Amino acid sequence: MSGYEPIKTTKPAEIVLDPNYRSKFLKLTEKQQYRLLEMVPGLVVWSTFIIAIILSLLKPLWAIYFIIVFDLLWLVRIVYLMTHIAYSWIKLHQSMRVDWYEKLKNNKPNYKDYYHLIFYPTAGEPLEVLDKTFESLTKNNYDLKKVIVVLAGEERNKELFQGYADELVNKYSKNFYNILVTLHPAFVPGELQGKSANTNYAGRQAVKYLNQEGIDYNKVIVSSFDCDTLMHDQYLAYLTYTYLSQEDPTRASYQPVAIFNNNIWESSLFIRTFVNSTTFWLLTDLARPERLFTFSSHSMSLKALIDVNFWQKDIVSEDSRIFLQCFCKYQGDYKVVPMYIPVYMSTVWAGKFWPAMKAQYKQIRRWAWGIENFPYQAWYYLKIKNLPKLKGFHYLWNQLEGVYSWATAPIIIFIMGRLPLYVIQGDERVSVIAQNAPFVLEKLMVVAMVGLFLNAVLSTFLMPKRPKNVSPWKWIIIPLQWLVWPIMMIVFGSIPATDATTRLMLGKYLGFFLAPKDSKQKTHAVNG
Repeated sequence: MSGYEPIKTTKPAEIVLDPNYRSKFLKLTEKQQYRLLEMVPGLVVWSTFIIAIILSLLKPLWAIYFIIVFDLLWLVRIVYLMTHIAYSWIKLHQSMRVDWYEKLKNNKPNYKDYYHLIFYPTAGEPLEVLDKTFESLTKNNYDLKKVIVVLAGEERNKELFQGYADELVNKYSKNFYNILVTLHPAFVPGELQGKSANTNYAGRQAVKYLNQEGIDYNKVIVSSFDCDTLMHDQYLAYLTYTYLSQEDPTRASYQPVAIFNNNIWESSLFIRTFVNSTTFWLLTDLARPERLFTFSSHSMSLKALIDVNFWQKDIVSEDSRIFLQCFCKYQGDYKVVPMYIPVYMSTVWAGKFWPAMKAQYKQIRRWAWGIENFPYQAWYYLKIKNLPKLKGFHYLWNQLEGVYSWATAPIIIFIMGRLPLYVIQGDERVSVIAQNAPFVLEKLMVVAMVGLFLNAVLSTFLMPKRPKNVSPWKWIIIPLQWLVWPIMMIVFGSIPATDATTRLMLGKYLGFFLAPKDSKQKTHAVNG
């Protein structure tokens, strides 16, 4: 994938800037200022690693103090996160037991005025994956004649895509208001080839169709999904109820719980461990909506989408950027509403172990590339007129601190934390702290394992029904897989996150990586 120049195309439409703001920072050009902001996350991450190594070699006792304090803070954080996981887990299972369509009909009779516009961008995924997605959608407990589906293909896959699209339209169009098929032109100047440009184009084509049908933009709820995303059978009703319960539903995005279990039984234990931890991470953020960003599958009003000129088409992380576009456009008057209802997605699947591991690494690096949002946020933090500075700084801090912890914490805890113990010499070696540090660190790790135990238990409840061709003994592996979690947090945590921040720091921009998700198993989502 080719690189791009963020400063030329990063501004969403019609953001109101403070006319009195004048930037004279180091007398740099605007492009140079933006480039400097891109370097900040990588510089912070690498400074931490370098300081930790130097401190361990020159002042090992200081380093031991630092590691103990660092581990204590992380222990407190683990307890804090486990509390939020438990809260969200309870809310999720309570929501899944509610008949939301019946509740919607009884409490929000105006729901009949609203339409759902659902986007499924695809770029070469097999027909089996797309067919399962459409089949899942037909099982939603909702009036599907109020649903318009957009199957968004790429011109570079035109011949294959058109055949799939024709088959899906013939099979499923009778279930919905309509199925729109769009074909995104290849290699358009100013675009980054990938999902962002595809959905941007599909959104514009869908609006043309709505104009023809005379459908009011203010009565349309948009959902942007990956093409393998299977909805819970109450999703549309829950979304509509939540949307109509907001004071101003157009000033919010709506974030469900992503559970990666479509093909989970055939995935390796390493990949299962990581995708389950991703779900748990999202559960913690759902319980803290003040720090919640949109991630992967999300919903919002069509009016807001049009106001910001659709998903930005020259970036990788359009799923989280769309929230920031709206946050900037509405001068901070925008939020993400947590939805305690699942959507089911696929893990990376490449047929063989090592290709799958390589593809998983690239997918995680793409997720970590969401740090490209940091310079965007910082760029507009002072420039946007009337932006609540405290609220803006809160999101800015969460973005930087999140990827910083992602990149540094596992390496410091599991690797660098041992370094000063090996190099400490002389009188310092006989100090009380130095002699007891290994035992203190060991005890902290044991207590932290309580969090892993909770994850191990909860992960068993995320699993869908076991296919007949899978041995019952595999159930034993599901909780035991968390024993490899420390390794996974380095291989699929620190390293790809450091990779992403380093590339941004060096100006080596990532293109969009499409993770393979083909599957031979007929596993399905759990709607209970």
